[in-house]
Amino acid sequence: MQKTFKAVIWDFGGVFTSSPFDAFTRYETENGLPVDFIRSVNAVNPLENAWALLERSEVDASGFDAMFRAESRALGHEVPGRDVLSLLSGALRPRVVDALKVCKAQGKVGCITNNAPIGKGASMTNDNDKAAQVAKVFAMFDHVIESSKLGIRKPDPRIYALMCEALDVEPADCVYLDDLGINLKPARQMGMTTIKVLNEGQLLADLESVTGYALA
Repeated sequence: MQKTFKAVIWDFGGVFTSSPFDAFTRYETENGLPVDFIRSVNAVNPLENAWALLERSEVDASGFDAMFRAESRALGHEVPGRDVLSLLSGALRPRVVDALKVCKAQGKVGCITNNAPIGKGASMTNDNDKAAQVAKVFAMFDHVIESSKLGIRKPDPRIYALMCEALDVEPADCVYLDDLGINLKPARQMGMTTIKVLNEGQLLADLESVTGYALA
């Protein structure tokens, strides 16, 4: 028997947009860096490194540039933080936006995004057209939590609890999608049904299977 959910909660980057990890890989190839080097830098001291401080708005773009340079240099390859920031804003996935509309028609929808105080709004891009497109998607959610505004970032359990409170739902009545396993774990421990996003097709298939919504 299909479970009825009251809310679908979404990550944004790598879910509604192409993954920044793909952009990282292209950059690493173009610049002769080891595969997954940028992600390895972000994995060192993950609660207090440049990436964490940026997503909590504790450093600005300039501070991130300097910190990331130092952190990457310590691992053997100096990478300007400003280069990494330029890779964050991916292309929107229209089919996932359509899936959001279906979910919104069935219940509540929320977004929890770890983002940075750069670019135009939540989009983290300076491209006016892209920023406008992203703003339209964010306007569809019943509630949005941005780490850069709240000062708390995933996987801090508090951020998921705040979303449930805002939507007035219990975790067990929610589906949560994210492209990072570390961010899914707290949601799953709270009782949410979780989906790890690997690509667009898999996201749509898994969400349709879990919810029973027709997303094709």
